[in-house]
This record gives sequence, structure tokens and C-alpha cells, in this order.
Amino acid sequence: MTSHNRADLSKDPTTVSGMFDQVAERYDLTNVAMTFGMDAQWRAATTRAVSPQPGERILDLAAGTCRSSASLARSGAEVVAADFSPGMLAEGRRNFGDVRGLSFVEADATDLPFDDGEFDAVTMSYGLRNVNEPRKALVELHRVTKPGGRIVINEFSTPPDPRFRRLYRFYNDRVLPKVARIVGSHGEAYDYLNESIQAWPDQPTLAAWMREAGWSDVAYRNLSFGIVALHRARRRTA
Repeated sequence: MTSHNRADLSKDPTTVSGMFDQVAERYDLTNVAMTFGMDAQWRAATTRAVSPQPGERILDLAAGTCRSSASLARSGAEVVAADFSPGMLAEGRRNFGDVRGLSFVEADATDLPFDDGEFDAVTMSYGLRNVNEPRKALVELHRVTKPGGRIVINEFSTPPDPRFRRLYRFYNDRVLPKVARIVGSHGEAYDYLNESIQAWPDQPTLAAWMREAGWSDVAYRNLSFGIVALHRARRRTA
């Protein structure tokens, strides 16, 4: 009998990684069902925000099944898809292993196996929330980015409208876990997803964390009424 990893808000890296290993095979299908297809719009918005250019070296951290990485690589950039879940990366290789310019690396967000100033741009979608030390991850992302380079963080966030926020909380509490179970993924993983979203700080707090980590020109914009938010910044040139 297979035991299910049920991550909690302590976010032990081994437990969280194991949980994502277990949901990797049906992860994309579940995301489409849970977001009513909005995940594709959010991914496209993230790719536009990163603005990948041919010849650039880009890190896609918490790449998951690497859909975002493949989208970036198709611009002609050299993209490193990094994740701490070997199961997710295996799914990414299976689906996108033939995409030119795309490579895969198992990596811990708080201790990245890359040199200082190695990337023109770094990005992270729905992953920072799962790191047990997110502020340390922001410092590491800053370290591996070239002076003048850019960061884009796409993360679940706090809808600013109180009425919509209540509706969104109801959906996350009552509907989302049932959808996950119907689609066939491990419902426990999506119970954790809901808890981690509720516990995650709002947009101004994340922006402040980014400034503390050394990023400049920090700005954000909401997508889908603030269900997710795109945070952008740059590494100072001097």
C-alpha cells in the first residue's frame, strides 16, 4: 500500500517534494480543472512578463512539469528548468525533453547549484509559497541573477475585493479538494494547497520581502482579480 505524503505548513522539503512526486502524473490535468483553464492565461502572462530573448540564459525555478520552461525556451532562450521534485522533472522531461535549449536540474531553492550572476532572468511560478524559507530563496535568486537582470514571481495571492475574496475562500475550502479528487489526484495534496494559499502573505508583503532580498524597481499586478499576482523586479547594476 502506497503511503501519501501529506505536507503541512512547516513545509519540510522532503515531505513537500515527495507530495509533488505523487501528484506529478496528473498535475497538469488537475490544474486545468481547478482553474477552469485560467492556468494557461497566467502562464502566458508570466512568459510575457519575463520577456525571454534569444540567447538569454533563464532560470525557471519550481518548474514543476516544465510547461512554463518550455514556453520560455521556445523564444530561443537557454532555459534551465529546476525543481526539487524528481517526479515533476521526470514528467517535464517526458513531455518537453525535445524542446531546444531546455535543460533540467534538481535543485533546492534555498541553496541553488548555480554560479553568481549566471542568469539574465529568473522566474518562479506557484513555487515560492512551498519553500520553507521563501525569503532565503529570494536572496538566492538575486545571487544567481546578473546585475541588471530581472525576476518574475507568479504566485497565488490575496484578492483585494472582500466579497470576491470570500467567494474565492469558499471555492478553495469546499470545491477545490473535491475537484482534485474527481480528476484523480491525491486530495490531501490539494488540502495542503488551500492551506498554503490562505497562509501566504499578500501582495505588498511579498513586494517588501523582495526589496529586503536586494531587488529594486519592485512592482506587481493582479491577475484574475488577485487570485494570482505577478511580481517583477530587477537586480541593481551597481
